[in-house]
Amino acid sequence: MTKTARLYGGSLYDLAAEEKLTGVILEQMQGIRRLFGENPEYLRLLGEPSIPKTERTGMIEEAFGARAERYLVNFLKILCERDILSEYAGCCDAFAQRYNADHNIAEAVVTSAVALNEAQTEALKKKLEKLSGKKVSLTRKTDASVVAGLRVELEGQLLDGTVQGRLAGISRKLEEIIV
Repeated sequence: MTKTARLYGGSLYDLAAEEKLTGVILEQMQGIRRLFGENPEYLRLLGEPSIPKTERTGMIEEAFGARAERYLVNFLKILCERDILSEYAGCCDAFAQRYNADHNIAEAVVTSAVALNEAQTEALKKKLEKLSGKKVSLTRKTDASVVAGLRVELEGQLLDGTVQGRLAGISRKLEEIIV
């Protein structure tokens, strides 16, 4: 995340907190981020220098004006006017970090070889909440290369219980012994 994204995302968070809209704006920001991800050509169009800025901000108003909080719509327009709409994803991350810190939420990413079912996910979430002392927002990923077990990233800490991770650990120990 860039300094610009931290600054702008943090400023929007401060405004949203003052207006008691942090939860609503966070949800809407994430929705717009997904839309931009699904429609990268739209994001490129909003950043196209050959299109006048008034026209580009008008496109933002038309797309989001009636569907998103006015502060968020104006925020998008400011990013567009300053030609830094490409920083939007970082702004979302900065906003979410501030929200999570204020609401005692830890983000975790769990990677497994096969998809976890709801009961497994809930059990893992409870275990991580007990471990961290925070409410956990859990994102699930699948990656066949982990072979078996789970790899969890929790607040910058890696908890690797995968067969792949264990084999790598054994390999490192063997190399230490041999050298």
